[in-house]
Amino acid sequence: MSLANLFYGKLKLTPPKILSIGFVMLIVVGTVLLYLPISSTGRDLSFIDALFMATSATCVTGLAVIDPGTQLTFFGQIVLLTLIQFGGLGFVTMATLITLVLNKKISLKERLLLQESMNQNSMQGIVKLIRRVLIYSLVIQLSGAALLAGRFLIDMPVGKAVYYGLFHSISIFNNAGFDLFGDIHGPFSGLTEYAEDPIVNITTMLLIFLGGVGFIVLSDVLDWPKRKRLTLHSKVVLSTSVLLVVIGAIIFFWLEVRHTLAPLHPGGKIMASLMQSISPRSGGVATVDILALRESTQFLTILLMFIGAAPGSTGGGIKITTFAILIVTAYSKLRSKDDIVMFRHRISKNNVYRAISISLLSLMLVVIATMLLSVTEHADFLSILFEAVSAFGTAGMSMSLTPELTTAGKLFVIILMFVGRTGPLTLAYAFKSQQSKEIFRYPEGTVSIG
Repeated sequence: MSLANLFYGKLKLTPPKILSIGFVMLIVVGTVLLYLPISSTGRDLSFIDALFMATSATCVTGLAVIDPGTQLTFFGQIVLLTLIQFGGLGFVTMATLITLVLNKKISLKERLLLQESMNQNSMQGIVKLIRRVLIYSLVIQLSGAALLAGRFLIDMPVGKAVYYGLFHSISIFNNAGFDLFGDIHGPFSGLTEYAEDPIVNITTMLLIFLGGVGFIVLSDVLDWPKRKRLTLHSKVVLSTSVLLVVIGAIIFFWLEVRHTLAPLHPGGKIMASLMQSISPRSGGVATVDILALRESTQFLTILLMFIGAAPGSTGGGIKITTFAILIVTAYSKLRSKDDIVMFRHRISKNNVYRAISISLLSLMLVVIATMLLSVTEHADFLSILFEAVSAFGTAGMSMSLTPELTTAGKLFVIILMFVGRTGPLTLAYAFKSQQSKEIFRYPEGTVSIG
């Protein structure tokens, strides 16, 4: 019996429920494996720490309460890496890979699951898209691993360089942000020594960007030579991504040029600014000390983490398309326009309502989590807000609060990471009761706005 038949036929679950349950199952399996003595180098991990690390890896967040490089054995690191890969591509996509390898037919129910997991509006061409997703992921991650390993060869033995290259390529592409450089007080703190290295910086930025724009966009871009046009979704994602990267880098450079960027040469300042502009949108890589940044720059990072990556990608946040629709909607209303238009296409009211709902739910979740963490943790407000948004946006950046979290704080962050990865609306649809469509409408009323 297939996974889809089990859930649909026996348990009668909807796609949002199946996706949510799938992530929970991965987290449970990962927690059990990391809890085993074989996974840790020193004393065994506590259950809450094993749960935290499994959730962070499955939700491709990168926040860590232990140092994976020194406190996890090779077995534990492989468990972490497997969870990152399954979490980044999605368990439905990985299950489809197994089905394709076994040369079995993809059923209609399984196609519905794939459609939901990839945020597609139609099942047309979904299996072809999944095949492409798997091929693109393999090629990009192996290419990144080869480039990083080639650079690490200068600093470490061959075997270690190859392993480090592969681990960090998978971690970066899936926007997880875990590293093996031996410091949990900042994501990829070990990369601060590579702040001016062009190979590490360019490879890392490309991996984050390609993982963050989404597989739908990658497939569309590769088809462009044949079709000579891009879909509206791809145009919105690419244009908004480039704008956020450029504007974010300019602001970061302006705020930090006489501060954390001062020791770097001109090329290094530009690379560091670009890295810190790309990475917050779910990458989790830092080549400068996050704690040393100005408060204004830290708040800029919070904003970028909240926006996040693109739909159907390995990243989190409210998503680039949601942010773009909100901006265009506000602009249209300021000009008294009834239609929301992007690239000469009218955006449906349903998309606008969905964008507003996601943004409000996400904001409410972050606010509530920040309030709760303010009660349980002894830290300044900005550090708590930074950690909460990082967890929700699955960004993995930290101001050193995560390793010091109380048990209650760890549970709050675990919930934030899970909701951030699955999406607030997906969870809302998963828990809603099955109701028939309303056969009546209430009379229209008027409420003063603004």
